[in-house]
Amino acid sequence: MTREEKSYIGFNEVEAKELLLSIGAEAFRYEQIQNWIFDNFVENWEEMENLPKDLIELLSNKIQLHPLQINLVSGSEYEPTQKFLFKTKSGHSIESVLMHEKKRTTVCISSQVGCAVDCKFCATASMGFIKNLNAYEIIDQVLHLERISKHKITNIVFMGMGEPFLNYKNVIKAAKFLNHKMGFGARRITISTAGIVPKIRKIAEEDHQFKLAISLNAVTEIERKKIMSLTNTHSLNELIKSAQYYYHKTRRLITFEYVLLKGINDSPLAAKRLISLLRGLECKVNVIPYNEIGGDFNRPNETTIQNFLKELKVAPFNVTVRWSKGTDINAGCGQLAVLSNP
Repeated sequence: MTREEKSYIGFNEVEAKELLLSIGAEAFRYEQIQNWIFDNFVENWEEMENLPKDLIELLSNKIQLHPLQINLVSGSEYEPTQKFLFKTKSGHSIESVLMHEKKRTTVCISSQVGCAVDCKFCATASMGFIKNLNAYEIIDQVLHLERISKHKITNIVFMGMGEPFLNYKNVIKAAKFLNHKMGFGARRITISTAGIVPKIRKIAEEDHQFKLAISLNAVTEIERKKIMSLTNTHSLNELIKSAQYYYHKTRRLITFEYVLLKGINDSPLAAKRLISLLRGLECKVNVIPYNEIGGDFNRPNETTIQNFLKELKVAPFNVTVRWSKGTDINAGCGQLAVLSNP
């Protein structure tokens, strides 16, 4: 990417200081600008009140501040969940979600435009894979939502559009920046994967402190291949082995996400098999009743959901249920998709 194609936020410290020097700005302006961006979350150059007007004009004419711009907001600012449609400098669109509940404010961010994994029940799969986001396009989602949110963001989840582990380098770079430079605790940053086995082992070996979530969704090889074609490359057996490796290497719990699909993986027998599959592995399971997207899959009825959960009461691991928010604006888990891109 050339300098002209970058936004200012995409510059490292050396590049930013070189730019400021080239337009005759004093060296201390760098720290002032950093403060406006990462502590005050300004939207544009004009909001930087202690910069001279001529410098603001030079910067405005020279380079765009943010790599993303907000094109559409779904949901009222007074509602607990809002969805944001961003446009990248390359003209592509991505979505992020801002959720508030009690003392927790969570942002769900995207790591790719589209997705190559092709989970049959996920709306993002309908887009196909278009491109990876760079680290600063990932970070900029948080910057924009921090500015807009009525509450300080407490948690970040890489569970938006895309498979984070197929954009591993940029995702880890962004997560480390959010942790070290923006002050988000590593245990408040969760990276989710559909099951890219080599990267699960890699993140364990590199000993990153971020939380790991694995989208499991089935308890047999045959069933998982039907709904998650990734299983043809990374088998369920190898996925479980990589999860065991991760725990023994890091001693940190993995969260397994289990989306309940009507007539697919929602039976009491499936619940018993889930217990058997994960027995002996220190973990927790997050059960997610399916958020419908108008395709071939449906959400189980309430009785079926409760019967499934009843079987899990004897599980040797902790079980939680995520009743997704924002489904009315297609901001629930698995519902993010941009139907057309330039």
